[in-house]
Amino acid sequence: MRPTLALAATLALAACAMTDPTPPAEPKPKAADGLLTWPDLLTRDRPAESTSISYGPEALQKVDLWLPKGKGPHPVVLMVHGGCWQTEIADRRIMNWIADDLRQRGIAVWNIDYRGVDRDGGGYPGTFLDAAAAADALRDHGPKHGLDITNLVATGHSAGGHLALWLAARPAAASKIDPKSPLRAANPLRITRVVSLGGLPDLEQARAEEQGCGSEVIDRLVGPPTLSSREVYADTSVPRLAPLGVPQILVNGDKDRIIPTNFAGDYAARMRAKGDEVIVHIVPNQGHIELIAPESAAWAVAVDEIERGLGRR
Repeated sequence: MRPTLALAATLALAACAMTDPTPPAEPKPKAADGLLTWPDLLTRDRPAESTSISYGPEALQKVDLWLPKGKGPHPVVLMVHGGCWQTEIADRRIMNWIADDLRQRGIAVWNIDYRGVDRDGGGYPGTFLDAAAAADALRDHGPKHGLDITNLVATGHSAGGHLALWLAARPAAASKIDPKSPLRAANPLRITRVVSLGGLPDLEQARAEEQGCGSEVIDRLVGPPTLSSREVYADTSVPRLAPLGVPQILVNGDKDRIIPTNFAGDYAARMRAKGDEVIVHIVPNQGHIELIAPESAAWAVAVDEIERGLGRR
């Protein structure tokens, strides 16, 4: 299953907009149904991060740090962008608007990037190892920037929702993952809450059912089963790693044309059956892009859950 032509055209526009160094002022929504389109978001003036930090030698092995005013210690959110796990579609800058919104609320943001499946070194295991290294780097760099990671909330959009949940699964899953797996880690960063924004939480379901990213990209992400006859979802799909032992909040728009809303409910049922706390919010009259637009009703729900996770509510 490939992405639809309409989605492919939309994502191409998104990719082009990400490279525009001088975007015009914020436009009004143009879609006939009143939902935001990618140009509505991506052609806005783009706020800038406070600083960037490298966690490896590759160009995409970077994190943007968004620091609030004041000395700190600052609560912090670990943020993961989407784009169907493909760098050509999106990089960390697609999250700049909500990162800036959190910064203005006094919350620091650790906005990570990683090599997508369409880049050398991406796919399995590189995309996962990049996300893990970027997250773990927060533990090393946080203290000198005045970051408090006692309560660490991770949030991710679309494919980034999967990666945010996967990062939260790493501590509890250490004993479940095959010792031979390159994704097994001895001391992964501990995340205390996840807020997934229109995510793809279950790779097996996303591979089997219709969704905007298509199935072929998931095959590229998890790698071929011929690698020592490995079970490709055992260390990559979050339900295989359950229970995570941390609250998981799934925020979805009821008019999302890319990620079906039943993915959230189905995932919640599977994870609750294994003992996890999962909350699902289906926000009326919201699409996929609204989830990362700071003025939207969907983002307001997400912010409330983020602040609860940080102990601010």
